[in-house]
Amino acid sequence: MFTKILIANRGEIACRVAATARRMGIRTVAVYSEADATAKHVAVCDEAVLIGPAAAKESYLRGDKIIEVAKALGAQAIHPGYGFLSENAEFADAVEAAGIAFIGPPASSMRAMGSKSAAKQLMEHASVPLVPGYHGDDQDPALLQREADRIGYPVLLKASAGGGGKGMRVVEHSEDFAAALASCKREALSSFGDDKVLIEKYLIRPRHIEIQVFADSQGNCVYLHERDCSVQRRHQKVLEEAPAPGMTHERRAAMGEAAVAAARAVGYVGAGTVEFIANQDGSFYFMEMNTRLQVEHPVTEMITGLDLVEWQLRVAAGQPLPKQQHELNLNGHAIEARVYAENPEKGFLPSIGTLRHMDTPNAVSFELGGLPGGDPAPVRIDSGVREGDTITPFYDPMIAKLIVWGADRTQALARMSQALSEFRIVGLATNIAFLKRLVESAAFSGADLDTGLIERHGDALFPPPKAAPLGALALAALALLDDEQPQAVAADPWGKACGWRLNGAYKRQLSFTDDYAAGLDAGAYALGLTYHPHGWVIEAAGGSSPLALVARNDACYSIHLGAAALQGSVYRDGDMFHVFTNGQHYALAYNDPLSHAGEVETGGGRLTAPMPGKVVAVLVSNGQEVKKGTPLVIMEAMKMEHTIAAPADGVVEEVLYQVGDQVADGAPLLAFKAA
Repeated sequence: MFTKILIANRGEIACRVAATARRMGIRTVAVYSEADATAKHVAVCDEAVLIGPAAAKESYLRGDKIIEVAKALGAQAIHPGYGFLSENAEFADAVEAAGIAFIGPPASSMRAMGSKSAAKQLMEHASVPLVPGYHGDDQDPALLQREADRIGYPVLLKASAGGGGKGMRVVEHSEDFAAALASCKREALSSFGDDKVLIEKYLIRPRHIEIQVFADSQGNCVYLHERDCSVQRRHQKVLEEAPAPGMTHERRAAMGEAAVAAARAVGYVGAGTVEFIANQDGSFYFMEMNTRLQVEHPVTEMITGLDLVEWQLRVAAGQPLPKQQHELNLNGHAIEARVYAENPEKGFLPSIGTLRHMDTPNAVSFELGGLPGGDPAPVRIDSGVREGDTITPFYDPMIAKLIVWGADRTQALARMSQALSEFRIVGLATNIAFLKRLVESAAFSGADLDTGLIERHGDALFPPPKAAPLGALALAALALLDDEQPQAVAADPWGKACGWRLNGAYKRQLSFTDDYAAGLDAGAYALGLTYHPHGWVIEAAGGSSPLALVARNDACYSIHLGAAALQGSVYRDGDMFHVFTNGQHYALAYNDPLSHAGEVETGGGRLTAPMPGKVVAVLVSNGQEVKKGTPLVIMEAMKMEHTIAAPADGVVEEVLYQVGDQVADGAPLLAFKAA
């Protein structure tokens, strides 16, 4: 077994690999960029080396530098994690040529499966079922259009060298094909350096079911059962679970055996995932094979009781698989939710900023996930960030993977809902509230699964803002009053701000705003507070109620509001009060009458960049008249394309950036005058 390995990655997967290595007595070397100098993965490894600037192409994608570090520090193997260089056959070859073990499959297997087109041909010869499509090398746009017309719409365009949902487009009609092809090729070239695409029939209401396979160098190959990854947005997974709901023993065996056949067809060694698209009638088709460890591998670990990273290390060291197929059992049900710094209400745009506060549910790291022979712990968190860390525009904005286990799916669902209620983040937008709505939705909880679930249930999953309840406003008001108490003079009655008066009652007016209140004619929640010897009376649009503070422990409050008892936590960030109560998060802006800091120049008429990125297409010219919804500019940010559309009928007065320009978050892209 190795005594030292280098982890050629960052974030939660680097921390995850380091934890297994530590448990096995293996020393670890981290590599990091200038942006990650204080990152968690740097802290948890035994040694760490700076390899370049923030941009991944100058650091985490510099295979030559990574190999130099491994050789200099005596690392006997390199674990690539996922993403970055994990499926780069040239890197795998270079690692082996340097006399270092690559903790992954042979480069030949990567090449065979790295091209989706070539992989489909291999699978056809191995009798693995395939979706009707075109996987040829001829990329003439006219030919691709004819093939799409032959297959029949809707069709799915996919980058041949792609993954992670990038370089994918669903085309509903023939007349939309050319524009979708151009966009798909641009994104594929930017993300993977290869604009080759393939075309497949887009199945209606399909499920995405994948099989975890493992092979060793002695010729053994097994499948570790399946994961259902149907719930997706932008072709990227949001929730994953194992086993797949409704999976019969016969279908599981058929899909598992097909996955093993696919792995054997390319001489596979190590951990891999064979992905299938499945019809509601039970039929299934090969989609692709990911020649690496998957993001969602923890759900497989939870139901099998296995450490897949340990298996990777053992196989890479030349050892046989620890178990054979007949020894692999299923225990319970596991669900994983990907907690991201992103704004679901704004098209899942990534959110950049500092994790000013992060309170997670009671959980364990994976290596403490269960006792030998017992059930796993109910909640596990895999994360590569800590409170105070910054989510930057340079890398994937994942905050954590939240994994729960239950004796059955019903228990796992309940635990996931509770855990999401206890996951509290302040400082940037997250998808936590969206995940909670998704987990509790009738479609997901009822296992009515397919890859279009989010779009089909958009009205329920993206409800309009609701008014903050009086309880949330009361908690924010009490937190504000607490902040106003001068601690140093607490013993001085004249220094207290509790509202005591010699004659009469002290009355206070407060004003808060959120997304809902901003749309009201009044523009805010108006609160009246009247001091009484044993508390307050709070007045709002809905009436008045006695308010009393029962107990406070740091940010946690217990109050009586009328006859009801209420608990909640309040975290202040400037003039923002983040209230967490009854499983909900309310972000309330305090309108300080003595401050004008909230007044900002809106730059009326100037459409702005939603985040830092690059302009890849300008679709209009100065003076052009456009209709509401007309695409104006296409930006690329975090390797995803975002279209800026006209907010109303009007005229483009001036285009302020050209193709290839880098723009900052909030930068005006063009001047626009509404009709």
